[in-house]
Amino acid sequence: MTRGYSDLQEKRWLKDPSMSQTSTIALSFPEADVAFLTLDMPGKGANILASSVLDELEQQLDELEKRDDLAGLVIISGKPGMFIAGADLREFAASLDIERDQTVKMCRRGQQLFGRLSKASFVTVAAIDGICVGGGAELAIWCDRRVMSNGSKTEFGFPEVKIGLYPGWGGTVRTPRIVGLSNAVEMITSGNSVSPREAYAMGLASNVVSPEQLPAESIALIRQEQASQQFVSDRKQWSLPLDINETEMGFLGITAQAVIRQQTKGQYPAPMAALEVMMEAAGCDAETACQMEADGMSHLFGSSVNASLINIFFLNDRIKKDTGIENDSVVPRTIDSVGVIGSGIMGAGIAAANVKRKVPVVIMDAAQDALAKGVQNVMQEVSFNRETRSNDVDRAVELAPFLNIGSTDAEIANCGVIIEAIVENPEVKKKLFARLEPQMREDAILASNTSTIPITELAKGLKRPEQFCGIHFFNPVRKMKLVEVIRGELTTDETVATAVAHAKRIGKLPIVVNDGPGFLVNRLLLPYMNEAVTLLSEGASIKEIERAAKAFGMPMGPITLYDMVGLDTAVYAGKTMVEAFPDRVPVSPVVPALVKAGRLGQKSGAGFFSYNNRKRRAEPDPSVDEVLAPYINGNREFTQEEITSRLFLPMLLEATRTLEEKIVRDARDADFGLIFGIGFPPFKGGLLFWADTIGAANLVEQLKPIESIGERYKPTPLLLELAKDNRKFYDV
Repeated sequence: MTRGYSDLQEKRWLKDPSMSQTSTIALSFPEADVAFLTLDMPGKGANILASSVLDELEQQLDELEKRDDLAGLVIISGKPGMFIAGADLREFAASLDIERDQTVKMCRRGQQLFGRLSKASFVTVAAIDGICVGGGAELAIWCDRRVMSNGSKTEFGFPEVKIGLYPGWGGTVRTPRIVGLSNAVEMITSGNSVSPREAYAMGLASNVVSPEQLPAESIALIRQEQASQQFVSDRKQWSLPLDINETEMGFLGITAQAVIRQQTKGQYPAPMAALEVMMEAAGCDAETACQMEADGMSHLFGSSVNASLINIFFLNDRIKKDTGIENDSVVPRTIDSVGVIGSGIMGAGIAAANVKRKVPVVIMDAAQDALAKGVQNVMQEVSFNRETRSNDVDRAVELAPFLNIGSTDAEIANCGVIIEAIVENPEVKKKLFARLEPQMREDAILASNTSTIPITELAKGLKRPEQFCGIHFFNPVRKMKLVEVIRGELTTDETVATAVAHAKRIGKLPIVVNDGPGFLVNRLLLPYMNEAVTLLSEGASIKEIERAAKAFGMPMGPITLYDMVGLDTAVYAGKTMVEAFPDRVPVSPVVPALVKAGRLGQKSGAGFFSYNNRKRRAEPDPSVDEVLAPYINGNREFTQEEITSRLFLPMLLEATRTLEEKIVRDARDADFGLIFGIGFPPFKGGLLFWADTIGAANLVEQLKPIESIGERYKPTPLLLELAKDNRKFYDV
């Protein structure tokens, strides 16, 4: 075996005085007739294809193409576990308002630059270790061959549909010609990556080797191709129309359209646009197909959906970098162990989230039968293998030592953080804290998973309220990435920063919220749910309300959400909000009446809907009308637009109040919380981002016809101020 690539790099580069410390691409020659272009963006954890990097690539190819003694070129990354993370989305965001012809030119520039890799006089190989997605995957697909590492981070994919686009630098053209139209359609329209093993099986990768073997394998592949000249034949074949019969094309088109419609519900145009361009271009040569790809991209780039989804990318990026505090000098502590009190759905979920990341957990519950069931649920979750979709005995054996059962306070008191997940009753919680806190380590954090009770109220009586905070997980914990870290009046920066860092450690995305009833997500969710019941009382049908919410883009209607949350839970949470905001939270007897009738939602088999079927899916239940009849005070027709306004404008106005009260530090936190907490439609970019696209002045006008309904529909001072100054929420 040849020496490791890093050794070859060091030997060559130390002799290259021209190598710039600020450049991303370095040229080296591990063998006399083999060039390596190594991407290593300075000061960044990932390589991205910014315009400056494309310029560098162009310059490097200009020089290499002048040579007549090269056998091959290898493009590789100097960052372990990272090939190329795609294009520079900040440049995209800054260009969203360009004209369509400029979009076409932008695409054609990338196609023609990368296309040079398929026309060079030498063999071109992409040596991929780690993430290779987006523009990076397009660069690799233009190479003659791809070698992938078997590293845990290695993946290959085209996620552009997730930002409202499709591959525009030749990805829709080259991919179907290399791996077949069916494979290409699945990859590009889903936006999902494939593993090295999957890439090899479909012919995308020539080989899969260890990361250390990538350089040597790439060179060996160049020698093989030069000897066989197979790459020359492939280049010719991949420049031609696809060889596929009409019957196969028709079946693929119909099947793919059905899947895309089911998944996007017509609200995300990019997957269908990608399918159409690949189907239409299948009968064309590659050059014509590239032009079709660029023309089609001009209809997607800069669209409202594209802008919204790019905004969500930046919301994600912001949260990943956010420490939760403004003081950079505060260093979060590393949590060495977690105590969880309460082994119900939430407690077991919190415990499992930590055990999966190999954080030692002690779980306790006053009820021994509940504890036994909770422990069983934890182990089932942590041992689940996604690939086999079954429980994995090896995983269970590996992770079981990280879960411990506590029967006394002393067994849990030594944990670095203790999270309470018991009944949503402030007095019960306070009694637990008073008993537990004196036994805890002096540096430990005590936290509550409460969803509505103010943290400052729960902290009363504690000896160390500065080390107390809310760490609010969402149900189901295994699926929901969002965590609210709630700062009480006395909570310190160190406590907040430590809670934020630990949430990220276990794979969650935390937002920091200042204290207040309902915190952020539930405070904004309840106006939406309350208004649905009010509309019901005024004569709107369940079907109309559900249809309007889902047409807006919500994953489920508010009536279905009531049943999923549990109507008894909703009543209890609602009391907290009524007490806090009596002037703008209408009190309806509808939900309490259903609870009194034993209709608690999914968990009882009936709520607004019936779930008494084999799959326990929501079905209309005529018997609910008897319970609701005494509380229906109207029978007029509602337009879908009216229902939509009634559902979402109170939520928006409540969001403006959270900004006024500084419940969140930034409007972006509110948007992130609603997208990942309740499923606010991503294609709208977030509640306040959506409001900014409408404009504050237009929102004030929309409120005028319904202001008289109540305080909850009156424009807030912040909204009026923004309307007057023609400013946006994202400016606040």
